[in-house]
Amino acid sequence: MELPGGVVVWAITHHDTLQELLADPRVGKNPQLWDVFREGRLPEGWPLINFVTVPGMITVDGEDHRRLRGLVTQAFTPRRVAALQPAVETRTTALLDKIGELDGAFDLREHFAYPLPMQVIGELLGLPPKQQDELHELSDTLVSSSATPGAAAAAQQSLFALLASVVAAKRAEPGDDLTTDLIAARAEDDRLGEPELVGTLLLMLVAGHETTLNLITNAVRALLAHPEQLRTVLDGTVPWSAVVEETLRYDSPVGQFPLRYAAEDIRVGDVVIRRGEALLASYAAAGRDEAHYPDADRFDLGRQPNRHLSFGHGPHFCLGSGLARLEAETALRFLFERYPGLALADGPEPEPIASFVSNSVRTLRVTV
Repeated sequence: MELPGGVVVWAITHHDTLQELLADPRVGKNPQLWDVFREGRLPEGWPLINFVTVPGMITVDGEDHRRLRGLVTQAFTPRRVAALQPAVETRTTALLDKIGELDGAFDLREHFAYPLPMQVIGELLGLPPKQQDELHELSDTLVSSSATPGAAAAAQQSLFALLASVVAAKRAEPGDDLTTDLIAARAEDDRLGEPELVGTLLLMLVAGHETTLNLITNAVRALLAHPEQLRTVLDGTVPWSAVVEETLRYDSPVGQFPLRYAAEDIRVGDVVIRRGEALLASYAAAGRDEAHYPDADRFDLGRQPNRHLSFGHGPHFCLGSGLARLEAETALRFLFERYPGLALADGPEPEPIASFVSNSVRTLRVTV
């Protein structure tokens, strides 16, 4: 597959192959394994460079990865996630109240799917509310695969500066938030270094709202396009958790995620991925793999079993999966309980986001 800038990688699109390679010790995340990066052959201003160079868990392997993940896990505990339930419910209710004040058709993505996870991750990290919209706009540029040359790098620099200022403020005045806990987290005599700390916050910010924004948007769109499936959840035949899991499989919030690298030659069927070549994890394609899912293109809330790879697999499995599920289930349940007559507005089909990383639509116009 040719990425922007003429960079060629292997796209891993079949479910079973992707699952195997995500857990294969011969596949790493350290960009020094990639010949194109190590030899300086990436185009100047390459829009996906941040996925390769951001300091933190997603660009290291082995002991470095275990150290960083362990430090973050100390702060980002299941208990902390569970404790967010009342805040998620309160914020969801407040947003639904505001929707009730709107006249006519409106963009559900803008007025509901975006602000909820942004507010929750902002509260979790202790981010100033006045900066949250700016952080969202910058992260949008960061995950875009169609950004102009240099725009992604500039967005990362701005994000790093904003998050570094948040860290400085929390050092001076600690709070009851994850940033304060990450500053304090340590393994023996080891703490997160400053670049690692800011890189970790960046990862949690982007992953903590962009993916959930897409998940909620994609789930509502699928439910409204399949009224017979919506009825099964409204009448209690299937739980809201089934909506979340089937949406994750059917319309993954992350289409494809860059990058992983072959540490040695790896044979996949009749193909050999050579040492030093890059791999792209194609989650959206894996979720529609007919070899793994019967009738894969059907949105089916009764699908059993329904294990998917949308949160990854292996050592880099998404740490925020529990929070994403909590937010999405709460948002969808409260939304359809309040507005059971929710429907897609008349008009053209929504346009997809101009990115092969972030998978959703630009807008989702609905009426209540």
